[in-house]
Amino acid sequence: MQTVTLIPGDGIGPEISSAVVKIFQAANAPVSWEERNVTAIKGPGGRWMIPPDAKESMDRSKIGLKGPLKTPITPYTDVDLVTIRENTEGEYSGIEHQIVDGVVQSIKLITENASRRIAEYAFEYARNNQRSSVTAVHKANIMRMSDGLFLRKCREVAESYKDIKFTEMYLDTVCLNMVQDPTQFDVLVMPNLYGDILSDLCAGLIGGLGVTPSGNIGANGVAIFESVHGTAPDIAGLDLANPTALLLSGVMMLRHMGLHDHAHKIQKACFDTIREKKVLTKDLGGNSKCSEFTADICRRVQDLD
Repeated sequence: MQTVTLIPGDGIGPEISSAVVKIFQAANAPVSWEERNVTAIKGPGGRWMIPPDAKESMDRSKIGLKGPLKTPITPYTDVDLVTIRENTEGEYSGIEHQIVDGVVQSIKLITENASRRIAEYAFEYARNNQRSSVTAVHKANIMRMSDGLFLRKCREVAESYKDIKFTEMYLDTVCLNMVQDPTQFDVLVMPNLYGDILSDLCAGLIGGLGVTPSGNIGANGVAIFESVHGTAPDIAGLDLANPTALLLSGVMMLRHMGLHDHAHKIQKACFDTIREKKVLTKDLGGNSKCSEFTADICRRVQDLD
């Protein structure tokens, strides 16, 4: 039994978190939940901070599942791709300053270590999940030094993974091809800013953020998985929320924990429920409540035993 820090979140967060817990129980997943609230509090010096007990829980468990904190039908039928984004540097490093009045400079930070680390993770992910190709997304034709370094590390890592096809593609070319035919892509690895934009584009192709899982995996072994949609305060407490994004993030978490059978069972039950179209929440084109959608998935999970 492994302990996981559960952060229900705000708005619809508690409802979809409750749904995920019920489905995990139906699947007999060996997970115990340590629920924590991460609403910011004022710490020393008046600085806002995460409550210490939430941080302590994550330090102990090393694994977290997070709901949202304060969708349309897709024209594609076979989208199955993974975006892997370096999440510590790039344009989001926060290195900005004003040179003179009216002129601001922002520095893009790219390091050899972080580039190699994310490339290695992408290839390992591809190999461990029976993925056939990795595409490095870049703009090294313009940012020759920064993206050039990122691309160079991807090429070097690719040499150690001859079983995985490696391709390189400019960011704008990826976007063009993605909206024309997303099925041509498998695993994409990219710097921070590109990943922020491209992952949302991919979410739009499959029905929106309401059905899109996400995970943040650190080199120090700490990982947190989350739904990246908003808190939907207008429907909070009305039993109308769609728990799919958080549930599939939980499936990603189970795979990260090595619980592949439980992950497969829950994912199959969820996909079968959506595919059958009899019990769907409103955003998926149905009229069912969150609790009814959850119950249908639980039933399917138990039928797979």
